[in-house]
Amino acid sequence: MLTDKQKKAIETEILRYPKRQAAGIEALKVVQAEQGWVSDEDLKDVADYLGMTPAEIDSVATFYNLIYRHPVGRHVIHICDSVSCWIMGFEQVQQQIEEQLGIGMGQTTPDGRFTLLPIPCIGCCDHAPTLMIDGNLHENISLDGVRDILEAYQ
Repeated sequence: MLTDKQKKAIETEILRYPKRQAAGIEALKVVQAEQGWVSDEDLKDVADYLGMTPAEIDSVATFYNLIYRHPVGRHVIHICDSVSCWIMGFEQVQQQIEEQLGIGMGQTTPDGRFTLLPIPCIGCCDHAPTLMIDGNLHENISLDGVRDILEAYQ
């Protein structure tokens, strides 16, 4: 059940669009901001609130790769796997992160601190390889810099 706080925030977002349904991504972001991810029940609640079917809002949630449909760690690492990042050493950076955290792509550390996810493009090809943690952009990642970046996120 959506809280009054969530409904108020969603209503604010709805005002920015010509139709209620167009605020789907923003409504999902409101729910996710409170608990870190969007459960099946939350998805249905958002669909009902916006006058959509659960399948319609799920198609929005699964298309937009910053909506998490399963629990994630306190810090979500999005590592860019675009062609530019690939050419500039994405694979080595990914391997360094996986070794340091003891997880693979799509996994969460046992302590719930980090989740590692691919992202098709961050849009900083001229500063590859790049990654984002909690929306913070890290550019020109070197293997030596991975440890320092991760240690900054407790």
